[in-house]
Amino acid sequence: MAFPMGFQEISLLLAFTAIVLLITSEVLSPRYGKVNIFVSKRRLRASSLVFSAFFLVTVAVNLFQIILNL
Repeated sequence: MAFPMGFQEISLLLAFTAIVLLITSEVLSPRYGKVNIFVSKRRLRASSLVFSAFFLVTVAVNLFQIILNL
């Protein structure tokens, strides 16, 4: 059974997730509606940077594959 997502779909998913997390970290209030829930902007921004790094790795692998196929 083959994995249903290809490398390019995973790359697109990582890019979308990184963008959503970065926008959320910039727009979201530290207090999200309820008094006892605290959303850490630092953790959201750090996770968006991690997803961005994974996306850049997938882009580098795609470029490497393109260069090898020439």
